[in-house]
Amino acid sequence: MDAATITESVVFFIMSTIVIGGAWGLIYMKRVAHSMMCLIFCFIGVAGIFILLGAEFLAIIQILVYLASVMLVVLFGIMLTRRQILEEDFE
Repeated sequence: MDAATITESVVFFIMSTIVIGGAWGLIYMKRVAHSMMCLIFCFIGVAGIFILLGAEFLAIIQILVYLASVMLVVLFGIMLTRRQILEEDFE
């Protein structure tokens, strides 16, 4: 195995670890904002894997569509959701 193959394998394992870690964080985070950050890491990792596969167009579409559109809608949903801060505020 030459150095390029080893480097590509290492980068793939790093990206796949980011994707798996982001997915686990998305499921187990208690706050919605932290869960959204894990989802962003997951999307970026998938885009990195697309770049490794030579599908740069899919990586750009992944970043533009999911990170720009879907995450913006989720962010507005978080901002517009009224959450009870303290129990004594609503008595």
